[in-house]
Amino acid sequence: VQLQASGGGLVQSGGSLRLTCVASGRGLGSYALAWFRQSPGKEHEFVASVSWKGGTSRYGDSVKGRFTIYKSAAESTMYLQMHNLKPEDTATYYCAASELLSTIDSDMDYWGKGTQVTVSS
Repeated sequence: VQLQASGGGLVQSGGSLRLTCVASGRGLGSYALAWFRQSPGKEHEFVASVSWKGGTSRYGDSVKGRFTIYKSAAESTMYLQMHNLKPEDTATYYCAASELLSTIDSDMDYWGKGTQVTVSS
C-alpha cells in the first residue's frame, strides 16, 4: 500500500486548508485510513481516521468541530478539511493505513510522506 499526501501550505490563523491522501496498491478495501501530525520534538498526534467505505470516523479532541475527514466508498482518496486553523495546528501531517480503524500510531501498517501545514498568527 502506498500513500501520497498533499495539500499543505501556509495559512493565516482562522483560515482553511484541505489535505488529500491518495492510496494505491493491493487490498485497499481492507484498510482504514488516518491522519496524524507531528511537530518538531513531539510524538505523533492522532488527528482523524475513517473506515474505507467512509461510514465511520474518529477525531482527536484538539480538532473536533474544526476538521472533517471524509472518503467516498468508490474512491481511494481521503480528504481532511480543516477550518478555523490555529497556530498550534502547525505540523507535518501524515496519512496512514491500518487494518482496523484506530487512533493509535503503533496500529498503523503503512505511512505516507508528510505534508507541511503552517498556520501564522
